[in-house]
Amino acid sequence: MSTSEKMVNVVQGEYHISADPDCVMSTVLGSCAAVCLTDPSQKIGGMNHFLLPHRAGRAGEDVRYGAYSMELLINGLLKHGARKNRMVAKLFGGAKMLTQLRDIGDSNVAFAREFLQNEGIPIASESTGGNSARRIRFWPSDGRVKQFIVPGAVDQVAPPAPPPAAAVGEIVLF
Repeated sequence: MSTSEKMVNVVQGEYHISADPDCVMSTVLGSCAAVCLTDPSQKIGGMNHFLLPHRAGRAGEDVRYGAYSMELLINGLLKHGARKNRMVAKLFGGAKMLTQLRDIGDSNVAFAREFLQNEGIPIASESTGGNSARRIRFWPSDGRVKQFIVPGAVDQVAPPAPPPAAAVGEIVLF
């Protein structure tokens, strides 16, 4: 990260939008999912981080759930001049972090894919599934994403430890 870059951490249940070319959004994902959306013509983008696709048995507005989080992200971009027909998505997360439980990560990814397809927003690239956490860095003004695989054991009961200083398995997605 250069000295002029401004890091914005997007934690569980949040989203952020920016057109600042110095903005870098970052998040760490296990079974959660994050969608990075960009309108390349407007040089604006945003990222969300949701825990579950829908709120079970209840309607409601809660950004921790994909249905509401995706609406906020798309509508926020539209309010800032983006157009849906120019948006491009990149999808991350959905790891199976606990083998003894149902695959929440797979549900999150399936939801995001279906939602984006229904909205007519293409997925340019994705890195989903597996059993390792990911740290994502996203430059919203141009849509670049770097992914770092966070090594760790599956079947942890406690939340994963913070990512190590030196990331393993860096991937750059254009």
